[in-house]
Amino acid sequence: MASSRPSTAEPQHVLILAAGHGKRLKSSRIKLLHEVAGRPMVDYVLAAARRVGTGRRVVVLGHQADAVRQRLTGYGFRTVLQKQQLGTGHAVLQAAPLLARAGGSVLVLNGDLPGLHAATLQRFVSAHRRSGAGASLMTAEVADPTGYGRVLRDGDGRFQRIVEHVDASAAEREVREINAGIYCFSTGPLFRLLKRLRPRNRQKELYLPDVLALMCEEGLDVRAVIHLDAWEILGVNSRRDLAEASRLLNARRLETLMASGVTALDPDTIRVGPDVRIGRDVILSAGVHIEGATTIGRGTTVGPGCVLRDCRIGRDVTLLPYTVAAESIVGDGSRIGPFAHLRPGTVLARGVHVGNYVEVKKSSLGRGSKANHLSYLGDAVIGRGVNVGAGTITCNYDGERKHVTVIEDRAFIGSDTQLIAPVTIGRGAYVGTGTTVREAVPPGALAVSAGRQRNIEGWVAARKKRNAAPAKRAGG
Repeated sequence: MASSRPSTAEPQHVLILAAGHGKRLKSSRIKLLHEVAGRPMVDYVLAAARRVGTGRRVVVLGHQADAVRQRLTGYGFRTVLQKQQLGTGHAVLQAAPLLARAGGSVLVLNGDLPGLHAATLQRFVSAHRRSGAGASLMTAEVADPTGYGRVLRDGDGRFQRIVEHVDASAAEREVREINAGIYCFSTGPLFRLLKRLRPRNRQKELYLPDVLALMCEEGLDVRAVIHLDAWEILGVNSRRDLAEASRLLNARRLETLMASGVTALDPDTIRVGPDVRIGRDVILSAGVHIEGATTIGRGTTVGPGCVLRDCRIGRDVTLLPYTVAAESIVGDGSRIGPFAHLRPGTVLARGVHVGNYVEVKKSSLGRGSKANHLSYLGDAVIGRGVNVGAGTITCNYDGERKHVTVIEDRAFIGSDTQLIAPVTIGRGAYVGTGTTVREAVPPGALAVSAGRQRNIEGWVAARKKRNAAPAKRAGG
């Protein structure tokens, strides 16, 4: 067959097809923006593809173009718009003004391949450029090929053509080798033959794979390369696919973490986002979900059911079961939970204890301070060595604005206390149990608001006697 071997000095371009809606997902949102393991699926493709070649990088947009375009920031891709979705061949044609005369070769792939490794694409492109083929396509053999285009070969195993599932005969549907939607073309033959495409199919669309058959007719070599890890190159077409892709990517992530020295006690129930960073000797218990840009320092234990998002957790921290934290900082050696809630803006210094059913919001606690039971600390600045008793509330909201409570170093706050902000509790001061604090407490002072206790002797017996009297009259 004829060769269109590109020089190794010629550019390698990348074209990502991201125009389709993804109707089988049954969603108002375009398929590529659905999250897989904590990140929109198109992000995985962009991250892998940008590591291939040094030529032009282009994305074809269509449905919800503005929303997809926002995801491209920082990846270095230019965009073209496919106003009408008339098939994958038509989509590639929209990039002709940028690529048709650019020389070299172009990697074309769909945007719904979250399992892709950059190394897989690099090997594929390198092999294509060495082969001198007019085109190469990546294929896979799967147990259930329903919905995918089938790769048809001749008796000698050479590529012939691809037939889409909807257009395939009963015999063709028995073929288990499917088209993965990943191609590498020499740009000249690609854009020349795209102009010859006609919508000769049930969908009345221009199919990009039909270019491959035209290349074969012209005597150009077309290579169909079977990729052994089928899941890596399979697209996401349904909610079931979405869940399976998330599961497999998460499993891949946990394998990497465990290899680096992290203990995952029940990997099937643990979820760790792609941007999370975890140090050695961290223990992740069952049911843990860690999301966003969270970092966890060495030696920390994360108990069952904890949920963390965009947090910075220090070293040797203990997060007891069902702690929930977002956009918070936890210092080394601190102990949080169980059932604690750290809301955005929480900053805990070294050795802080935040215990059972304590909620902290936009507040800082100094080194060694403790709030162990049933308290709400909102918009508070709490110093070192402070003890916050059970049931304490910083009353930060007056119905119109939020106000700050300041508790200085080594103050002691008794149980069932209400601190009406704005208010300051001085250094080393004591606030008695059940006190409502409306004014500043000077350093070293004792604040109480309840009256003096008074005991009434014999009150219980007298009450019983009063309650029994009507009953006797009624029964008389």
